[in-house]
Amino acid sequence: MRETVAGLFPALRADLEALVRIPSVSNAAFDASSVAASADAVAALLRDVGMPEVQVLRATSADGREGAPAVVARRPAPDGAPTVLLYAHHDVQPPGAASGWDTDPFEPTERDGRLYGRGAADDKAGVVAHVGALRALTALGELPVGVTVFVEGEEEVGSPTFLPFLTQYRDLLAADVIVVADSSNWKVGVPALTTSLRGLVDCEVEVAVLGHAVHSGMYGGPVLDAVTLLSRLIATLHDDMGNVAVEGLVVADEPAVDYAETDFRADSSMLAGTTLAGEGSIAGRLWTKPAIAVIGLDAPSVAHASNTLTPAATAKLSVRLAPGQDPAAAAAALRTHLEAHAPLGARVTVRDGEQGKPFLAPGDSEAMRAARWAFATAWGTDPVDIGVGGSIPFIADLLEVFPDAAILVTGVEDPDSRAHGANESVHLGELEKVVLAEALLLARLGSTAR
Repeated sequence: MRETVAGLFPALRADLEALVRIPSVSNAAFDASSVAASADAVAALLRDVGMPEVQVLRATSADGREGAPAVVARRPAPDGAPTVLLYAHHDVQPPGAASGWDTDPFEPTERDGRLYGRGAADDKAGVVAHVGALRALTALGELPVGVTVFVEGEEEVGSPTFLPFLTQYRDLLAADVIVVADSSNWKVGVPALTTSLRGLVDCEVEVAVLGHAVHSGMYGGPVLDAVTLLSRLIATLHDDMGNVAVEGLVVADEPAVDYAETDFRADSSMLAGTTLAGEGSIAGRLWTKPAIAVIGLDAPSVAHASNTLTPAATAKLSVRLAPGQDPAAAAAALRTHLEAHAPLGARVTVRDGEQGKPFLAPGDSEAMRAARWAFATAWGTDPVDIGVGGSIPFIADLLEVFPDAAILVTGVEDPDSRAHGANESVHLGELEKVVLAEALLLARLGSTAR
């Protein structure tokens, strides 16, 4: 299998490069035809690998909006074998400012064994991992399990039609094991299985103090501008140590994995002299405690500043939730905190946004044992069970619709991948191991069922 994957990998890399060249940004401000082109390209890859049934499908949200195109490909299971659903997504984040990239974000470029480009890691590498595993197994004989490949087209905008899609196409997607190839490995050379994910709530909070802008010299002093007041409100979200200070947010148990501070500083690109926020282990602060970040501000830009007191300002807050936290309760706790801490009586308006449930995998299962064997065989070292500070809210939807399915969250990224950021990349040697591991996993799931 290792030799087969190695022989197939140059073509797989070329397929990944072709996918990266399609600017499939699912954000509404971008051209939706690129997302459609990306879906067609993924469908072509799955037809080429011999999947007998390949469809590009859409679902409609509760408010009547049509979702982005997803690709579903199916091969029925041999008698007595399980069906495995392989998930990835073909849409990508916006590239951001061109000045942040060393090369064109949609022109894949190799440097030092890494392939750079938007989506090269998140998650077109996941698409290629599935295609590669299927090619390898087909090259060595028939697939030992039933396979359904589900490649979503709107993950990067919160999967608004994911649950309607699962409901509408439930019969097509039903599976015994679900492999979600959209997480990270521990580091280059050490694989990981993601066993917990934080949940998510976000909101917009507006602070208003004036009916309109006024001269900062004539009125400044008795009146604080809205940006200053918003800053004072944001500051109440953490204590002096940087711990989250919102009552009602859950803290889960400390993880067993040690994440060294030197590694974390290097992985996160922290500047020299900066101090880590919060208390407890670094892994706990990342995986099993809540975190709050300001991810957007509506306020006058420096370039367009005038000598006036800003009447209103808005921040978008993103809150990551520990396993065990109910998102609705977290959103209510956040609202209560913001309204109770209105600075100097300013008007505080909270507008709720996205909510996603956290995920905690069972400690052991037949599918987990098969995955650990496959990863250890592919890398030559045992995988680490990790949590991830990020969120994949649709996993809760998968569990709701398919409660008996075993879910495996696997990694195509590593700490240097910079998913969502400038200079996103995938380590090509690690991607080859991901392909090998998934092929071995499917083979093992087929053999243990017989």
